[in-house]
Amino acid sequence: MGNKKRIAWAKVWPPVAVLTALLACWQAAVAWGDIDPWLLPAPVSIVQEAIQIWPRLMEHTEATVRLMLLGFAGGSAVGFVLAALLHLIPWLRTVVYPLLVLSQNVPIVAVAPILTMLLGWGLLPKTLLVALVCFFPITIAMLSGLGNPDAQLRHYFQMIGIGKWQLFWRLELPHAIVHLFSGLKIAASYSVLSAVVAEWLGTNRGLGAFMLISSKGFQPDRVYAAVIIIVALSLMLFGLVVLAERMLIRWRPAKEVK
Repeated sequence: MGNKKRIAWAKVWPPVAVLTALLACWQAAVAWGDIDPWLLPAPVSIVQEAIQIWPRLMEHTEATVRLMLLGFAGGSAVGFVLAALLHLIPWLRTVVYPLLVLSQNVPIVAVAPILTMLLGWGLLPKTLLVALVCFFPITIAMLSGLGNPDAQLRHYFQMIGIGKWQLFWRLELPHAIVHLFSGLKIAASYSVLSAVVAEWLGTNRGLGAFMLISSKGFQPDRVYAAVIIIVALSLMLFGLVVLAERMLIRWRPAKEVK
């Protein structure tokens, strides 16, 4: 047990030390470098401002978390179902797959105004925007897993007469779960980013809107405080996906679950 703790600490302390050194250099540069606070606030000032406006920050954080989770859940569900359909229906994959790739070449800032014009300024278009960003990595990861199960097991199942649906449920889908979590990790990071961008384009609530208002008011300490919370949310959602992976995928060696 003690050895595991030492190994874990050996992995943690280098990035923590580098981050601490960077923050110290930042603080020193602002304090002694004659840099205007409205241009680059010191880390201490950012923390002080965040504490002072904490209730307001939490209101905006709650709105962003709701949007992020709704979009992530919706995108995950769509990505999972779509990957299964494209795998089981080859002709559908031939038709739809190029359109999926094409959809990812449209900038998110171009899609958002279109959704707003079609669906208004409520929560629905913003949720759809987040879901559109999240579903793609999940679909691609699932398709990769479904199409590459263990070759020997596939041959064995085919020899004993297992049908297409049974092959899917008993071999291909369990094998693809590992790949699914790889897509979920990517989507977890994308969901926070796309939620903030969605809030930039049409709302007065959420961390994205708070950042815009603060930047226009020349309050960079509030902008940086919002960025810190956004990074924390992204790490938390990513960590929850990793935790779910460790709990659900028990047939893999612990060292392979990343």
